[in-house]
Amino acid sequence: MASRMSSPLAVEDKVVASAAIDVRPITPVIGAEIRGLDLSKPLSRETFEDVRAAFNAHHVLVFRDQVLSREDHKRFAAMFGRLHVHPYHAKNAAPAHAAGKPPGKPLDPEILVVKADEKSRYVAGEEWHTDVSCDLEPPMGSMLYITKTPESGGGDTCFLSTIRAYEALSPAMKAFAEGLTAVHDGAKPYTGGYGTAAPEGGWPKTTHPVVISHPETGRKGLFVNRGFTTKINELTRKESSAVLEMFYRHIETHVEFQCRVHWEPNTLTFWDNRVTQHHSVWDYYPQTRYGERVSIIGTRPTL
Repeated sequence: MASRMSSPLAVEDKVVASAAIDVRPITPVIGAEIRGLDLSKPLSRETFEDVRAAFNAHHVLVFRDQVLSREDHKRFAAMFGRLHVHPYHAKNAAPAHAAGKPPGKPLDPEILVVKADEKSRYVAGEEWHTDVSCDLEPPMGSMLYITKTPESGGGDTCFLSTIRAYEALSPAMKAFAEGLTAVHDGAKPYTGGYGTAAPEGGWPKTTHPVVISHPETGRKGLFVNRGFTTKINELTRKESSAVLEMFYRHIETHVEFQCRVHWEPNTLTFWDNRVTQHHSVWDYYPQTRYGERVSIIGTRPTL
């Protein structure tokens, strides 16, 4: 049986010990389960700092057996920064899937409903992506709280480390990538993928560096994703398509960069949107999975 602190939290060259929480890594590369916390209650400053250290070390944190109201969910998220409003909730946007009002609950622009059932034609996040990377200041992290899981299992979410993906590149490719910027366009998934009408003024569209530095640890990661990235600015269209496909395949196909989160009812997972990508596995049709996501606004990505 694991000890109270099953392993130290490695953050760059530092080792952070925690007496307040039980941190159990999912893999050596990414992900950890956090035990011993009730997120329906406010966290002390000491406990919050332990959670932040675990977040910076593992980038995906899983909290099980949590019974949370929407206010509990938002209070925990707000400890990390201002809450994000998804472009689906922008004025005149017409949600094409489960981003709208859930049955029996009022619409909250800071809550994104994530639901699939027998009526769904698709689910959000079926390909590897970083959430809303089209924003000028994309979310630094997202917290998905799943309360209903498919009766026969399934519905897992896969996560990967873009830090490890960057570190696995050759020195020459690292140097090449660090000189590039890329366009991230919300029209690609929201209209091109889901057929959602654009809000007034259109979907966000922004240029970010291809390689970014984590603002708290300084570690570098690749910041292109198949969901939103459309072009590398410094290359021709054909060159851009070829190089982006190379990056996507490198990021997505190395299973050693990844972990897999199996959902149970009342599980909250918090991921670092700056240096991870995730993939929602839709293997449970026509059964139902229901959850709600809160995201936290980050800073503009920089190298």
